Amino acid sequence: MNDEASVGLEQALERVAAAVAAMGSGDPEPYAALWAEDADVTLFGAWGPIERGHENVTRTFEWVGGRFSDGALAPRLDVLHAEGGLAVTVGFEQGDVRVDGGELRPMTLRVTHVLRRIDGEWRLVHRHADFPPPDQRRS
Repeated sequence: MNDEASVGLEQALERVAAAVAAMGSGDPEPYAALWAEDADVTLFGAWGPIERGHENVTRTFEWVGGRFSDGALAPRLDVLHAEGGLAVTVGFEQGDVRVDGGELRPMTLRVTHVLRRIDGEWRLVHRHADFPPPDQRRS
């Protein structure tokens, strides 16, 4: 990551981490607030939704947040690459969460985020998340 790309990125990733934790407790607002207000933002969600456009994406986060309670998720970044005005993170979100009022249970998601610097501020523009399937090489 070059110095130009890193300006403000660390703080943006800290905000993403705090917002992901809030989502696990049922509060989608901090995460939704990090997204660019653009027609081309995209979501490939872990529970199936595929969305495009700020309104559709953030409405889906309200649905997701409504499913969670009494938990927290924490991101673990395995890869961070930033150059110019574009950054990509690859890693996991893990924690104990209650989904749809069920028992508190562990959850792990594989997550890729794409961020773009817009008017000097890093904003989320894409999320791809899923539940890691079993490694078929081990079957």
